[in-house]
Amino acid sequence: MSSSVKSNGLPSVPALSHPKYRPDIDGLRAIAVLSVVIFHAFPNSLKSGFIGVDIFFVISGYLISSIIFENIDRGSFSFAQFYGRRIKRIFPALSLVLLSCLVFGWFGLLGDEFKQLGKHMAAGAGFVSNFFFWQESGYFNNAAETKPLLHLWSLAIEEQFYIFWPLIVWLTWKRKWLFLSIFISLGVASFAYNVYLVRLDPTATFYSPATRVWELLAGVLLAYLSTQLSAGSAGSASTSGTSGTAKPWQLSNRARQVASSLGVLLLALAFFKIDKGRPFPGTWAMLPVLGTFLLIFA
Repeated sequence: MSSSVKSNGLPSVPALSHPKYRPDIDGLRAIAVLSVVIFHAFPNSLKSGFIGVDIFFVISGYLISSIIFENIDRGSFSFAQFYGRRIKRIFPALSLVLLSCLVFGWFGLLGDEFKQLGKHMAAGAGFVSNFFFWQESGYFNNAAETKPLLHLWSLAIEEQFYIFWPLIVWLTWKRKWLFLSIFISLGVASFAYNVYLVRLDPTATFYSPATRVWELLAGVLLAYLSTQLSAGSAGSASTSGTSGTAKPWQLSNRARQVASSLGVLLLALAFFKIDKGRPFPGTWAMLPVLGTFLLIFA
């Protein structure tokens, strides 16, 4: 691949490519956002609304890993660009949220509550909110539900994942057996630890990145299947002599219908059956995770 040259004579770094716009994923995002908002605003109306976070984890794992995989394959991956774009995407909105909460806290909170809010703001800016809320209380008790920055725990887990995952992929991508070994080991260990810990320490299981990373890795699997099977399809077409006509790998129409129908069914079952009285995540988290996986896969 030939590299372009800047006007100063230095080679320029290719810009990171991004996956094409997916309206179905925007629809899943809307479901996830609305379910979480309704859960906190009207907890008796949608008792399972907190599973919107699990939907988000799968989406995030898919989109971020698609960017990483495609750009490493193209030779255009840059840690500086990757993290620079994350900062530009996250920090403007995060800064607005933190500033708004600071103003609200100054006028609406007592001294001790305002001091606690300051700690939560620092934790939110440093993407370690999940550890702070883990130590303070459970997600479902009344005190936690009145904390204005409680929702930043899930953003913290995503950003913690983004710190180590690009480096793992970059180090192991050329040796697929090593990459797949690490990927499978992480996923299995995280899910097993989640199932083991959920009845012993539900709060730790809810907030710990170690018990949540398997949900993000479900999205990683989607990205791997999408990029690598598409690449394999194009490679086989070129070796068979049909240049320029290769199409990305796709499911048949019947398989897509089955996968999407099953995905909708699993999400509906999750919203109907899950509530804060059940041990969560645990095995119950498989319903929203698999439902989201199948809908994106289809």
